[in-house]
Amino acid sequence: MTTKRDTPDNCDDLLLDNQACFALHSTSLMMTKVYKPLLQALGLTYPQYLAMMVLWEKDGLTVGEISARLLTDPGSLTPLLKRLEAEGLLSRTRSREDERVVIVELTEQGRALRDKARDIPQCILGASGMTLERLQKLQAELQELRRHLQDSL
Repeated sequence: MTTKRDTPDNCDDLLLDNQACFALHSTSLMMTKVYKPLLQALGLTYPQYLAMMVLWEKDGLTVGEISARLLTDPGSLTPLLKRLEAEGLLSRTRSREDERVVIVELTEQGRALRDKARDIPQCILGASGMTLERLQKLQAELQELRRHLQDSL
């Protein structure tokens, strides 16, 4: 139990463990630590894995479409895509209709990597200590929170 002496002016609102943002941030850090050895076996970083998942879901997207799907800035995505291209996992080509648009497509090697990644979700489920149903419920709640936060901007 927190006492008045433990916190200045009894300001529980500013206790770190009372912050939803810290619970999300620290959980995200732990999640990426669990992913790290799984992804190292594939030669991917976590952000690269996210980009690959977008392309495994739908190949032939533009950089802007991938960026929108990942909720990231296209400028920060370009170096990541260049590294994946250098690894032979994807190709980037300029659109014939609009040379400002870059289309990203998986190579055979990039498509084959999907099969090697198939067990990762099951490993994450095991590490979570949750049932699939509970983890799906949590995911839906986090997606709802994300939508509300986006709407507030």
